[in-house]
Amino acid sequence: MRILIVEDEPLLQTQLAGALHAAGYAVDAASNGVDAHHLGDCGSYDAVVLDLGLPQLDGISVLRRWRAAGRSMPVLILTARDGWYEKVSGIDAGADDYLGKPFHMEELLARLRALIRRAGGHASAELVCGPLTLDTRNS
Repeated sequence: MRILIVEDEPLLQTQLAGALHAAGYAVDAASNGVDAHHLGDCGSYDAVVLDLGLPQLDGISVLRRWRAAGRSMPVLILTARDGWYEKVSGIDAGADDYLGKPFHMEELLARLRALIRRAGGHASAELVCGPLTLDTRNS
């Protein structure tokens, strides 16, 4: 499993990367919005931990660009902005979850596990492979 951490605080970025590595994840990191947008647009991630207050390009803009480009990886916003209106704005922009700082690392890890589980557990009655579609509801 591969996680992208987007956090501009070096100490927190290091702590997050360490905890995720210890939990068995491969980790890439970005410390500004421009790099985050590029990595998320070009890479393949099972989940993203995204701060909002980033230099060069804010987290909401990064998220909106990913979603506009069709990038569907689960995104957990991790930020000190914890007002209800900011949570609504983040989720409406395409975030899958929102966790305010300060936080407990175990809670963040549990939320990531849930996001990854839900993303991989999407059940559909249709199986699609290229131009072929098999509807399992019909025999």
